[in-house]
This record gives sequence, structure tokens and C-alpha cells, in this order.
Amino acid sequence: MDAYDEGSKARHLPDGPDGSLPEGPASADPTPDSAPSTDQESTDQESTGQESTGQESAPQQPASQAPTADPPVPTPTGIASLPLRSQVVAALALAVVAVVACVHLGMVFLHVAPSNTVTKQHGRAIDDWIYPEFEQNWKLFAPNPLQQNIDVQVRAQVRGADGGITETGWYDLSALDGAAIDGNLLPSHTQQNELRRAWDFYIGTHDNENRPVGMRGDLSQRYLRRIVVLRLDREGAGGKGAVVESVQVRSRTTNVPPPKWSEEKVSDTPVLRELPWWTVPEEDVTDARTEASAG
Repeated sequence: MDAYDEGSKARHLPDGPDGSLPEGPASADPTPDSAPSTDQESTDQESTGQESTGQESAPQQPASQAPTADPPVPTPTGIASLPLRSQVVAALALAVVAVVACVHLGMVFLHVAPSNTVTKQHGRAIDDWIYPEFEQNWKLFAPNPLQQNIDVQVRAQVRGADGGITETGWYDLSALDGAAIDGNLLPSHTQQNELRRAWDFYIGTHDNENRPVGMRGDLSQRYLRRIVVLRLDREGAGGKGAVVESVQVRSRTTNVPPPKWSEEKVSDTPVLRELPWWTVPEEDVTDARTEASAG
């Protein structure tokens, strides 16, 4: 049987021109010399595969034993970032602020609360805390705000260095305060409110006949008198070396004119309210000069 029959399973190769097998390197039959090289390649591949398999199959270190980096420590902030001594000072400062805030809120609550046992027993302490800086009222929300200009004026009888008594003219203290405030970006509380609050205090504790109403009438009179004596001393009333013997205070009230588009009609005539002459005690003169020299 021919080895190259169609029915055979042998590999068919093209015939040469003369019917013989082709010669040269194109022959598919392996030569004996090429076999060892094939075996060597197989051996190299097996050894390489064993090495790779050995590397892959090497026992891995358990995850629990693997070295891990320590988590970053958070940087302290706020008071904790300060030194110990600074932390103590800051804590004490916060405690003091908290205590003062609680006391202030309690005082304001008692001031606006209806009369009760605490306010009856400690009303003086509450008023000393509240007035005048923390006074609570409804003027900001009043439906009819003030529409008047009130000028507080004073004149005095002074004893000069020669012993003679003379009477000064009227000093417009409100106008002097207004001139000091005008153009001042940071006017003081005294310049803005001291004289005005003193006059309101007096009006609120006296009737239209200047008679005291309640227990604070005498206090308001002495408070207003001390302020005007201090102001007269600042202005040098009576000249150098003069001593204020008595003072008289008055208010000059004028209505604020309505806008041009309003049909409201108001009087432009000033209304005066003169208080009686008050004798000035020696301690008021001494205190006025002490405060003037200190200022």
C-alpha cells in the first residue's frame, strides 16, 4: 500500500517534477539533528514553569503578621493646642465670662419682671446694675417717637475772689454737648447721654410743680445739680477763682418742624420750664473740681 494514498492518514506532501519528493529545508520530515533541540526546549520550558510555579506557590505571610504603619495622630486644636498654663488661664477667663453673662441675664430678667420678693429685697442692687447703660424701655418701638428738641440750660450765682456775688448768663449745656459730638466719629457715652438722662430722671420723678414724686425725687435733684456744677466749673463760670453758690436749671423745648409734604401744623414757639434756685453744697463744688482736674 502506498504511503501517500488518499485513504492513508499519512501527511501529504507535494510531488516534485519527476515524481520524487522535494529536496531542501522545506521538507516537513524532521531530521534526526533537530530532535535534541526540541527536547532541550521542552526541558527548558518545564524548568522555567517549575521555577515560576515555585515562586507562585511559595507560602505567603499572614495578613496579621504583615507590618502596618501607625495611624496619624490628629493635631490638637483650640484650647487643647495651648500650653498647660495658657489652658488654665483660658478656662478661667471663659468661666468668668460665663458667670458675668448669667448674672447680667438674671439682673435684666428681674428688672423687667413684675414686682416680686427678690426685686423688693434687692431692688437697689438691680437698679445699680441696670442703670444707666442697660436700661430697658420701649422707646425704640414707640408709635409716636419724640418730635421735640430739648435743650438743658443753666445759670449760676458765683462768688468771686473779691467776695462779690454775680449772676452768670445762661449756658446751653445741650448745645455744648452737640458741638462736642458733631464731627466726632467715636463720641463718649457721657457726651451723648449723661445730661439727657439726668434731665429725664428728674422729669420722671417730679410733677409739673417740680415737687418730688416717690423716694427717688431727691436723688434725681442731687444728681442733676452735681452735673451742672461740674459743667459750670469746666466752662470757668464767674472767672478764675470764682465759687458757685447756687444754680438754676431750665429746659427749652421746641417742636421739630414737619416735612414739607405733611399737612401737620405745629407751633415753633419754644416752651421754657424753669426750676427753682438750688443752693450748692460745698462738697458738690469740691467734687466738681476734683473730677475736672482728674479729667
